[in-house]
Parts: sequence; C-alpha cells; structure tokens
Amino acid sequence: MAKSYLESLLAHNEKIEVVARQHWFVLLRWIILEIVLIIVIGIVATFATVAFFPVAALLYALLLIPVITLIRDVLIWWNRQYVITSRRVIQVSGTFNKRVTDSSLEKVNDVKMVQSFFGRLFNFGDLEILTASEAGIDKLSWLADPVHFKTAMLDAKERMPRD
Repeated sequence: MAKSYLESLLAHNEKIEVVARQHWFVLLRWIILEIVLIIVIGIVATFATVAFFPVAALLYALLLIPVITLIRDVLIWWNRQYVITSRRVIQVSGTFNKRVTDSSLEKVNDVKMVQSFFGRLFNFGDLEILTASEAGIDKLSWLADPVHFKTAMLDAKERMPRD
C-alpha cells in the first residue's frame, strides 16, 4: 500500500496524533459565490435552450469557469492540514506543490487561543503557537475544534521524553 504524503514526512518511530483542517466555514466563504454563479448560469442556460440554442451552448460552456474554480478551492481547503505528531506540529499545504512547516513540540513555549462568540458556538478559532525558534508556526486561523487541537498538542508535548 502506498504511503500518503503526510506519512512520508514522518521520522522513524514518529506517529500522527491529530490531523485537523480549517473549519468548513472557510470553504463555504470561498465557494459561496461560485455556487451562486453555477445556479444562476444553469437556470439562464436552461431557459436559453428554449429560446435560442447557440446562446445556451455558450452559457453551458461558461458554466465550466465557476465549476473549475470551485474544485480548485475545495482542493486547496482539503490539502491544508495541521498535524500533531508525537514529536512536532506540522502545517502542510498545497495540492501539487507542497509546502511544509513544522515546529518541534519541545520548542513550543506558549499557545494562545482566540475564540469569538460565534467561534465557540460553531467550534472554530485561531491558535498562535509561540516557539523558542524564530521560524515556528505562527498562527493557525479558523481552525476547526481548536480546544481539542490545543489539548492534544499539550498532551503530546507532555508525553515526550525529557533529558
């Protein structure tokens, strides 16, 4: 069985604890206009089929633009992952070209969580991970279930062997 990209990033004896994404509200915010355009163009093209066929064919072809951008947005959202392993916190993004940023759990000094009223209501928020190094993961915005992610990260750090 082929290893996933995420599994290929792991060191020997490192295991994945939690995989999280941004809240689905982020995806909805990106694709709402595309969904509306698909509906409107589909309705207009359907009515144009009755009146004048060449215009309908052009409208159906035009429908490809919001469909393609919708697929692109879903792929971007799906492939942006925040991962806690037994050793580090990893941020992976990109569909074809991957970008990976990680911070060792032992370097995590503080974690700041901000949840608005709606964030608490719909279970999303922002986490800021402060590390000893200057190149750590800064902010995880609109993270789904940030309380679970934060506690899992702190638990993983606690389980790490100490020198």
